[in-house]
Amino acid sequence: MTIQSSLTSYSMSLKSKISYKYTDENLILKFQQGDLNAFNELVIRYRDKLLNFIHYYVGDLELAEDIVQDTMIRLYNKKHYYREIAKFSTWIYTIAKNIANTELRKKKRKGLVSLSNVTKDNKDYDIVSTYNSPEHDIEAEFTNLKIRKAINDLSEKYLDVIILRDIESKSYEEISALINLPIGTVKSRINRGRIKLQLELKNLKKEY
Repeated sequence: MTIQSSLTSYSMSLKSKISYKYTDENLILKFQQGDLNAFNELVIRYRDKLLNFIHYYVGDLELAEDIVQDTMIRLYNKKHYYREIAKFSTWIYTIAKNIANTELRKKKRKGLVSLSNVTKDNKDYDIVSTYNSPEHDIEAEFTNLKIRKAINDLSEKYLDVIILRDIESKSYEEISALINLPIGTVKSRINRGRIKLQLELKNLKKEY
């Protein structure tokens, strides 16, 4: 199974549509009023979503798990900081991303992803290796470093939308709500981010 198919499978597993009795905003209000069951429900709703996002943001699953745990602790301790002028999803994602940014300043990000949606020819730049020759392993490691550099070179505003769109397959409307930007701006950043990655990955392909 390729990285891309694995990501798609995992992403789909997080997207089963559930009819909730309460909205997120209802739950955070109930939690602010002392209902711990509402807090538990918010954790259940957002734990895996945040883990998926933060994992590809920081490139380290163990670190991502710690960040999500810290996010939930902050949600518990700072519940009264939430105001209904913003969607709860935007608020919780912002908390998680701020914590992630703090951690990234302490530790160089290590993760690798395969993005098949960033090139016009739809080529999948997979970096999976099972049992290969030493020569192939060296080549794969070099490829990994180039892909990592291409991703790391993206500025935060492009990195966010690329992960949300091409890794998590979220709609433009969902991304707009999550990062609190107009849909037009979201689309523009996705296109520019893809172009930047496309150029880097084309250069990588030429080297082989």
